[in-house]
Amino acid sequence: MSASVTDATTAGGLPEANPWGAPPRRRRRKLTFDRALFMAVFLGLPVAVFVIFVVIPIGQALFYSLTDWSGFSPVMNVVGLDNYVKLLNDETFLKALRNNALLTLVVPLVTLAAALAIAVVVTTAGPSTGQVRGLNGSGFYRVVSFFPYAVPAIVIGLLWAQVYDPAAGLFNGILTGLGLDGFKDYAWLGEVRAAMPASMFVMIWASIGFYTVLFVAAIKGIPAEIYEAARIDGAGRFRTAISITLPSIRDNVQTAYIYLGILTLDAYVFMAALNPGGGPANSTLTMSQHLMNTAFKKGQFGYATSMGVVLALVTLLFAALIFAIFYFAGGRDKKGEVAR
Repeated sequence: MSASVTDATTAGGLPEANPWGAPPRRRRRKLTFDRALFMAVFLGLPVAVFVIFVVIPIGQALFYSLTDWSGFSPVMNVVGLDNYVKLLNDETFLKALRNNALLTLVVPLVTLAAALAIAVVVTTAGPSTGQVRGLNGSGFYRVVSFFPYAVPAIVIGLLWAQVYDPAAGLFNGILTGLGLDGFKDYAWLGEVRAAMPASMFVMIWASIGFYTVLFVAAIKGIPAEIYEAARIDGAGRFRTAISITLPSIRDNVQTAYIYLGILTLDAYVFMAALNPGGGPANSTLTMSQHLMNTAFKKGQFGYATSMGVVLALVTLLFAALIFAIFYFAGGRDKKGEVAR
């Protein structure tokens, strides 16, 4: 009886509704040549590229981190977790790890706050009546703020190294010209307490432009009616930015924070250009710099690879932490509203 019900069809050839409430069986489509080719090109090829260029190198890195490979010889011995134990006692690596943590704590926060402020000013901080728009000449501000990002990071680092030059640098020249003679011949990159803040400033200056443009594009996607309703309710510019603009571009801020955090966890290009030796007392040394020095100057590729594995794990942990913070800070509420 059940077979006759399942196989029953209407006059139009369509399957008849099952009176027992069970869903009708779906027939498997035959694997034709076109479907096989489509799967091979759009599924198989990307998977193959991912395996070759991502999965296999990760596996190799994990293996090399367990060896004493010198990098220039096929001979290597498996030492197990000795490299990772050595890292825990390596004061230079731990100092570099703390420097990266400090960069990740300060640079993204300051950069994104400044970029968001500029984006709000050039998009919604115009006249309080009429169409919602930014300040007059806002296009000029966008171009000026984006200009540093158009210059390669290595060039920016080398330029600022000259600006910070103690004897002939522009920065000290401006300060002494203003009557601050205490900064004459001051080594901004040669003092322990000044080297890291000076390096942070360069990274912030170089990154603000890109994230300003990112936030401007996101704010432009917010319906103008929302801002007009806020005006009618008497909300000021600051209140509008905090209560409307920031929650509306939460996902963009999250993405920007992760990207910028990854940049600061590496920071090799900027630091190598500003302070190739790691700065005074290793005050600006990063994990990537220490990794390169260990591999190519000391010939300890196995040990350096273990540093790379730790750096990768720290990066993944940072990304997971940012996702969790944004989720519990508002993403969960947003999903709940959508579900309701």
